[in-house]
Order: sequence, then structure tokens, then C-alpha cells
Amino acid sequence: MKLLTLAAACAAVATLAAAPAFAADPVVAKLAQPVPQATKFIAGEAVFKCEGDTCVAAAPQSQTFSTAACKALAAKVGAVVAFTGEKAMDDSRLSACNAVVVARAAGGAQMAKQ
Repeated sequence: MKLLTLAAACAAVATLAAAPAFAADPVVAKLAQPVPQATKFIAGEAVFKCEGDTCVAAAPQSQTFSTAACKALAAKVGAVVAFTGEKAMDDSRLSACNAVVVARAAGGAQMAKQ
């Protein structure tokens, strides 16, 4: 009986130890314009690495695929044309994501008129 209990405990530990190997899909953002140089920052509790017109969070957390994370990313690197994880972000959420970029551009245009 002790041997059976020990085997069950070992199986449970092995399953828990293997859990990080089955992590969620990376979150990938395609940008409207490429970044001028490679950069990385935290958004949505994950590290995004950006090169060219792509930003990737290889180890996403529960908040990484969110409108808030997308907004933080857009504020750092510009408009986002696609934001995908296990699925693609829909157009209405992408519009909300890019609202910060649109507002910034409108503010700049308003200042230029004055």
C-alpha cells in the first residue's frame, strides 16, 4: 500500500513539474510601423520583445491577451494591426487598443494648428 501511495505521489509531482512545458501560446502583436530598434518592456504581466513590425510575449500570463495590455503596447510602440494569442483580437477590441495612438495623433495635429 505504501508503494502505491509513493507511486501516486511521484506521478503527481511529475505532472506538476511538467506543467510549464505546456505553457500558453505566445501573444504576438503585428505593428502598423516597424520599431526603429529592438526593444522590450512589460505589458499585461509579460515581457514583450519587439523587432521590426512584430512584438512577442513568449511567456504570456493571464492578463497578457487583454485590451489593457494591447493599449500599453500601442502606447509604447504605435498602432497595432493584429493581436493574437490562442485566438485573434476582434476589430472592436483592436480599435479600443489603438485609441491611445489615435488620441495622441489628434493632440499633435491640434497643437500643429495653433
